[in-house]
Amino acid sequence: MTTSGRPDAASPGAFRTRAVHAGREDLVDLGVHAVPIDLSTTYPSRDSRGEAERLDVLGTGAAVPGAPVYARIGNPTVARFEAALADLEGCAAGVAFASGMAALTACLLTAVAEGRPHVVAVRPLYGTSDHLLGSALLGTRVTWAAPHDVAAAIRPDTGLVVVETPANPTLAESGLDALARACGDVPLLADNTFATPVLQRPAEHGARLVLHSATKFLGGHGDVLAGVVACDEEYARRLRQVRFATGATLHPLSGYLLLRGLATLPLRIAAASATAAELADRLAGHPGVTRVHYPGRAAGRPSGQMTGGGAVLSFETAGDPHGLIGAVRLITPAVSLGSVDTLIQHPASLSHHIVDPADRAAGGIGDGLLRMSVGLEDVEDLWADLDGALRAAG
Repeated sequence: MTTSGRPDAASPGAFRTRAVHAGREDLVDLGVHAVPIDLSTTYPSRDSRGEAERLDVLGTGAAVPGAPVYARIGNPTVARFEAALADLEGCAAGVAFASGMAALTACLLTAVAEGRPHVVAVRPLYGTSDHLLGSALLGTRVTWAAPHDVAAAIRPDTGLVVVETPANPTLAESGLDALARACGDVPLLADNTFATPVLQRPAEHGARLVLHSATKFLGGHGDVLAGVVACDEEYARRLRQVRFATGATLHPLSGYLLLRGLATLPLRIAAASATAAELADRLAGHPGVTRVHYPGRAAGRPSGQMTGGGAVLSFETAGDPHGLIGAVRLITPAVSLGSVDTLIQHPASLSHHIVDPADRAAGGIGDGLLRMSVGLEDVEDLWADLDGALRAAG
């Protein structure tokens, strides 16, 4: 503990404590144990002049004490989740959205509104993120660059540099310290969905924006759709302005489920990561597998950035990947990741199908690649299912 009574962020044990208590610090004073769920869509007040003044301030994206005027502006239950996630990521603020793509959209719209619509992005990214950047739907223009080419790709109108590390679905790692130096004054957005703050905190390595598809590990049970950005308060104000105007708000029940998910996040990540590492080793020796992608297995990984390999791995099959998908019985064949059960999917057909085939190939996403999100099942049961499916796939 620190002298302030708050757990030390550098201690793994203290991180587990913070995951349980963040966003809940006032519950004893409120006389409740479970987090209250505020389902109000509007908040009454007899002081219309005062409400008009508060609305003017809220419209700037500022965080104002007291009840919101309207649920599109803010919600107390969601605010608890935002504060907790920001705490775990080591940031001043968090801004939650209805989905991970809504969160990324808000970041891009902020850059466009500031007159800097050019984005430098590192492939691979999640398929829909790749598509959104390349489509120019939001008025952005993208330059794709390898991590070592980012500095050269930045222009006077560059408003954002985007990277996902480990990357979806190849698990390629990018050094955030070097990227942050290359960005200079341009904000670096790091998608931390795969690693979570349990294994990696990008803000400690120079990222100004830390994005999560909270649908994945933060929720952890496959029953909530959400996105969140952890950042400094100045940038949070801009993102809240976009959310206020576009209405990409998170439902209070989702905020409650996400806050509950954070409490077990360190334990879930530790258990699933241990199983994933074991499966990666076994798959590497299987005759039906030609290559395994898992953080820590490749040489030259960024030093001191991730404290573990995580719960996601991918591998390339010697046989028919679609045959394997059809042959698994315990493992769930489905898109998404980060749930308590193990999921497997074929990126070229699903999560990255929207990406141009040539760009998929350039990013290392071949037709034989399968991505697996490891859950909390027993490793021997998962291996028996994988081994049987690999053999069935030829």
